[in-house]
Amino acid sequence: MPAKENTKPDREVILGRVSGLFGVKGWVKVYSFTEPRESILQFRHWLLHGSDWRRRIEVAEGRQHGKSVVVRFEGIEDRDAAAELLECEIGIRRDELPDPADGQYYWSDLEGMTVVHRDGRLLGTVAYLMATGANDVMVVQGDRETLVPFIAEKVVLDVDKAKGVISVDWEWD
Repeated sequence: MPAKENTKPDREVILGRVSGLFGVKGWVKVYSFTEPRESILQFRHWLLHGSDWRRRIEVAEGRQHGKSVVVRFEGIEDRDAAAELLECEIGIRRDELPDPADGQYYWSDLEGMTVVHRDGRLLGTVAYLMATGANDVMVVQGDRETLVPFIAEKVVLDVDKAKGVISVDWEWD
C-alpha cells in the first residue's frame, strides 16, 4: 500500500537547532542542517521548539561565523534570554521552502514514502535519511531496518511523489 504524499503545506521542516551562546547581547550559535549551512539565514521567521513549548520568532540578523552560523532574534536582547533557547529545534513551514529542482528532493518529502524493488517486492517505508559523506542513505523500516543508498539512476530508479513510492534496484537480502 503506497504511503500518502508527504507535502502538506502546513507541515514543518526542521532546519537546525540552537547549539550555543555567542557573546552577551543575545546572539546564539546555530547548528544548521541546510546545505550550505548559511542557507538557513534566507528564512526570517523560524519556529523554535523547547521541551514543552513552541514559538514563532523573527531573525533580526545573522551571519556565518567560521564553520557555524550565529543569529540574533527580535526581542532577545541578552545572554540570559538567549540561554532559554539552547537546544531548541529550528523549523519552518514546508510551504516556505522553494520547490526543489528536477531530480532533487527535500528529505522531509521522502520520509514516509513506500520503497519497492524494481521487481515489485515491498521493502518498507522511509523512516529518515542520513548523510554519510559518500552519499545520502535512506533508512527504510519494513520487516527489518534496511539502509539503501540514495544514488539516483543507479539505486534509486524513480521517485513518484504523487503515488508516494520510491522504486529501487537494491538487494537487501
